[in-house]
Amino acid sequence: MNSWTDRAAPSLDDFEEIAAAAFVALPAEFKALAGNVPCMVAEFPDEETMTEMELETEFDILGLFRGIGLPQGGATPQTGQLPNQVWLYRRPILDYWAESETGETLGEIITHVLVHEIGHHFGFSDDDMEAIEAAAEREG
Repeated sequence: MNSWTDRAAPSLDDFEEIAAAAFVALPAEFKALAGNVPCMVAEFPDEETMTEMELETEFDILGLFRGIGLPQGGATPQTGQLPNQVWLYRRPILDYWAESETGETLGEIITHVLVHEIGHHFGFSDDDMEAIEAAAEREG
């Protein structure tokens, strides 16, 4: 049996490593489409996001695609438009993982959030994203 007494929660740097590994394991076609949309990691969503998304608590969101998706004309940035970004929120993801009864690993949850948020960049449906996640699990 593993001892948890000497383990610490994954840091922001650990999350970035897990997210990078999750991205590498995604199907090649999906990664090619994602291009250079950066994945950022933060402890919690910022105040602007909290207000914009009308969140009750900072634990109400695991990740966020911020920008203009390709179906909405985001292929070429408009003047003054910030680059598209995917955000993963460490503490809400850890909380979800700790409370989950599904037995998902932390890596699986991070992959799910990453695929879901990148999927918003493309305008994918939930079914599309589930198929991508399944392919990533087979390849990973």
